[in-house]
Amino acid sequence: MTNKEILKRLYKDYTKKYFNRILLSVFFSILLAGSTSSVAYLLDPAIKELFINKSENLIFVIPSLIILAFLIKGGSLYLAKVIMISVSEEVRKDIQNDMFASLIKADTQLVDDKHSGKFIGNLLNDVNMLVNLISTAILNLFKDSLTLIGLLSVMFYQNWKLSLVAIAMIPLASTAAKVLGKRIGKVSTQQMQRHGTLASYLIEIFKNHKLIKIFQKEEYEKKRANEFINILKESNRKINIIFVRASPIMESLTGIMIALIIFISAKLIMKGELEVSNFFSFLAAMMLAYQPVRSLATLNIAVQQGLTGARKVLPIIDEINKIKDGPNAKNIDVFKGDIRFEKVEFNYSANERQILGDINLNIPGKKMTALVGLSGAGKSTIMNLIPRFYNINNGDIKIDNQSIYQCTIFSLRKNISFVSQDTTLFDDTIRNNIAYANLDASENEIKEAARFSYADEFINKLPYKYDTLIGENGVRLSGGEKQRLSIARAILKKSPIILLDEATSSLDADTENKIQEAITFLTKGRTTVVIAHRLSTILNSDKIYVIDKGQVIAEGNHNELLSSSSEYKNFYDKQIKKA
Repeated sequence: MTNKEILKRLYKDYTKKYFNRILLSVFFSILLAGSTSSVAYLLDPAIKELFINKSENLIFVIPSLIILAFLIKGGSLYLAKVIMISVSEEVRKDIQNDMFASLIKADTQLVDDKHSGKFIGNLLNDVNMLVNLISTAILNLFKDSLTLIGLLSVMFYQNWKLSLVAIAMIPLASTAAKVLGKRIGKVSTQQMQRHGTLASYLIEIFKNHKLIKIFQKEEYEKKRANEFINILKESNRKINIIFVRASPIMESLTGIMIALIIFISAKLIMKGELEVSNFFSFLAAMMLAYQPVRSLATLNIAVQQGLTGARKVLPIIDEINKIKDGPNAKNIDVFKGDIRFEKVEFNYSANERQILGDINLNIPGKKMTALVGLSGAGKSTIMNLIPRFYNINNGDIKIDNQSIYQCTIFSLRKNISFVSQDTTLFDDTIRNNIAYANLDASENEIKEAARFSYADEFINKLPYKYDTLIGENGVRLSGGEKQRLSIARAILKKSPIILLDEATSSLDADTENKIQEAITFLTKGRTTVVIAHRLSTILNSDKIYVIDKGQVIAEGNHNELLSSSSEYKNFYDKQIKKA
C-alpha cells in the first residue's frame, strides 16, 4: 500500500466517525494559536506604552491581557489534547478489536503459520505507532500549523524584512527532518520485528520452563535472552540517536536565525526603520514560533513510524479466509450423522507432501468408528477435516448426504464436539470452563455434565469447588482432571457428532477406566470418530479403519481385522497380547 492509500484507509475506517471531535480539537487549536500570537503582539504596546511612554493607564491592562492570553492558551492546549487522547484511545480500541476479530475468524492454517510473538508485537507496539500517527500527528499538525501562522502574522506585522529572513530557515529544518524521518522508518521496521522475536521467545520460556529446569539449561537460556535483548537494545539505540540528531540541527539553525535577526535588526534600528518595541515583539513571536517549527519539522518522523506500523497492522486485519461459507450455503440438518469421505485428497500447502490421497470412508451414524495407524499416518488430519478446520484439495465430505462445503460453517460446527489429547482450558473458573460449551447453561446442567464426566469427584474436594481458578491452561490440574473437564464441556454441548483425538492418552489406568465410562455416556447414540494409540479403548468400535501414509489399507470390526489385516494384527500383538 502507498502512503496515500494507507492514510485514506485510516481516515475512512478509523477517524471519520470521530470527525466532530477532531473538529472540536481544531477549534481549541485555533484559540491556542490566537492566544499565543496575542502574547507576542502585546509585547509591542507593553514596551512602547509602559517602558517608553510610561503610561499609567495601561499598567494593569496590558499585564492582565497577557495573563488572560496565557490562561486561554493553557486551557485550549489542555482541552485539545484531552479530546485527541479520547479519539486516540477509541481508535486504538477499534484497531485492536479488528485485529482480534481477524485472529478469531482466521483459518486454522493461518493461525498455525502465524508467529505468536510477532502478533503480540503487532497488537501492542505497531498499534501504538499507528495510533500516534492518527492522534498526536493530527493534533500537532493543526495546533502547530495554526500557531505558526498566527505568529508569522505578528512577525510580518512588525517587520516584513525580518520575517522573510526567519521564514528562509523553515525549509532547511524540514529537509533535515525528512531525511531523519526516512531513516527512522527503516530502523523502526527492524525494531518491530525484534520486539516480536523477543515476545515469542518469552512465550517459549513460559511454556518450557520445566524443560529448561530438567535439562539444566538456565545459563544457556540466559545467554540466548541476552542476545535477543542486546539486538533490541541496538535497535532502540539507533532510533534514539536519530531522534537526538534532530536537536543539534534545530539548535544550530535557531542560533543562526537569531544571530541574523539581531544583526539585521540592529542595522534597521540604526537606520530608523525599526523601533525597539517592534523588535522585541518580533523576537518574542519568533522565539514562540521555535516550538511549532521544531514540532512540524520532526512530524515526519512520527508519520514514518506510524506508516510503518500501519503496514504491519492493516494486512493482519485484511487477511482473507479461504474457509468460508459458499454463496448459497444452507444450515446443515444432522438427523442420523452418517459421514462419508469421497475420494478426498489433502495437503497443508502446495509445497508440502500429500497427506491424504483418494481417501474413501463410510462412518455410520450413531455408532463408533475408530482410526488406527502409526503416528503421521493422517488420522488427525481426517478428523480435522470434518469440522472444516482445513479445506480439502479434491473430493467431498458429506454428512447425511449433505456436502459440508454447501453448508454454513456455523451450523456444521454447532453439531460437532471435539475432545483432544491437547486439552485446552482457560485461565478461569472450573464453572466457566465447562460452561464455555453453552454460555446459557444452568447451574444444574453444568454440574450434571461434571457428574457424568466424573469431574465432580475432584471438583467437590477443592476449597472453592466450581469457583476454583485453574490457572493458565489448567496448570493447577492433573492431566486426567483436565481431560474430565474437556469431556464435561463436550457433554454440555450435546452435539450429535463427537470427535475424540487421543482422549485418554495422558491418563493412568484407573483414571482411564472412569474416563471410558464418561466417554461411553458422551458417545451413546451419537456418531463418534475416535483416534487412540491404545487399542484396548477401541476394541468394541462398530468400525475400524487402518490408515497408513494417507491411505485406507484396511477396514472392518476388531475380529475381522485380526484375520484380514497384518498391520492391525501387528498393533494388537504388540499392545494386547504382549500385555
